[in-house]
Amino acid sequence: MINIPNYITPQGFKALQEEFKKLFHNERPRLVETVSWAAGNGDRSENSDYIYGKKRLREIDRRLRFLSQRIERAQIIDPKTLKSDRVVFGATVTLIDKEGEEKVYMIVGEDEIDLSRGKISWKSPVAKALLNKQIGDEVLIKKPNSESSVEILKIQFL
Repeated sequence: MINIPNYITPQGFKALQEEFKKLFHNERPRLVETVSWAAGNGDRSENSDYIYGKKRLREIDRRLRFLSQRIERAQIIDPKTLKSDRVVFGATVTLIDKEGEEKVYMIVGEDEIDLSRGKISWKSPVAKALLNKQIGDEVLIKKPNSESSVEILKIQFL
């Protein structure tokens, strides 16, 4: 596997750790107990508790491996410690389009995407268009079905 850094904010890193802890210390042990109990009930081929439990256990183990790799490769960047006149990872950027509509995006790690809260991945097309730009710059954002031109009004590190 290529060792690509996993840029992430402290809040995103904490969320990954909490999910790992919950799965590893709570959900997985309970499920192992259920599967063991179900296995003791005889015929496993028609035992839905056993079949579902084993399937869910594989899903949990797969997710734990994924989380472990993401945590291991994490490069934590705290936006509050950054100072830049350019758009970089962790920046909260206010844009205005030609119709005068403002949009605010925070550039975060891949594990932190939340479009409803304006959090976009640093690998997204919008973020890639914004990176290294300054206040006042006009940016062309290419979307799958269209293009739009926006101006950067504000760059903050919250």
